[in-house]
Amino acid sequence: MAENMLEVKDLYKYFPIKSGVFQRTTGYVKAVDGVSFSIPKGTTMGLVGESGCGKSTIGRTILRLHDATSGSVFFEGKDFFKLSKKELREIRPRYQMIFQDPYSSLSPRMPVGEIIGEAVREHNIVPESEYRDYILKVMDNCGLAKHHIDRYPHEFSGGQRQRICIARAIALKPKFIIADEPVSALDVSIQAQIINLLKDLQKEMGLTYLFISHDLSVVEHISDTVGVMYLGNLVEFGPKKTIFENPLHPYTKALFSAIPIPDPAVRKERVILQGDIPSPANPPKGCKFHTRCPYATELCKTTVPKEHDMGNGHMVKCHLYNSADETA
Repeated sequence: MAENMLEVKDLYKYFPIKSGVFQRTTGYVKAVDGVSFSIPKGTTMGLVGESGCGKSTIGRTILRLHDATSGSVFFEGKDFFKLSKKELREIRPRYQMIFQDPYSSLSPRMPVGEIIGEAVREHNIVPESEYRDYILKVMDNCGLAKHHIDRYPHEFSGGQRQRICIARAIALKPKFIIADEPVSALDVSIQAQIINLLKDLQKEMGLTYLFISHDLSVVEHISDTVGVMYLGNLVEFGPKKTIFENPLHPYTKALFSAIPIPDPAVRKERVILQGDIPSPANPPKGCKFHTRCPYATELCKTTVPKEHDMGNGHMVKCHLYNSADETA
């Protein structure tokens, strides 16, 4: 566990459904339904899946922005969920998050220098005498000019705002950053700049990332390992090269078939999924994907698939590989 920056074990997050005059709990939205994975130090894990599959909830629950229903999260061997408020405050700067919408996550009433430096002051990252020089250095590392320090968020473009969010995160000298779809609202050319910035900062500071996205092209560019989520479950996980060259789960194959190829002469078979995503408040029994899977059998409708190790760290949860797992 020591070589892993992050270790997630059997993580569950259920949101109660309230109804009636007395707001009684009548059910639960199973946003995260038993997820386990690990991220080695200095690497990036890409987490992909359709909207509503629980990607962002995983990120927020890991950092205790949501209280977990059950499960464990270990940062460098320490159980993050068992830390007291005092202990959590002491190590909070090491674990940061970059949110999806750079505008709504920045205070419109604060200049950039204060946005980046507020937590720096709060956690005494540098002495007060070095504060301004430190903020300017962080801004420069993120591609922001010195004169931006006194401007407000509304004066910047979307790409510049995301640079401010990145600067706010790295100003605390973190070890681990969760990037929750940080480029989804940006133009393609700006996306490339932000991704390259994240990679440069990772190399310079030795950062570890959990990169949440629905854009597989971006994930392929930045990730070392990839996890594929469907309706609260991690259905496939493995090294990036293995996942992209040999996707095994039917859902992963459908996602990858939607990636456009920039060559009009190349034709590939498009996998079209039938039906809509089931409600996480009332998921199907057995394999949750069986209602949309072209290979579903009677076993899929009644039995939850186990995790099968396909070698080289490639894990998949699908009944299609029961026999392969038994012979391995």
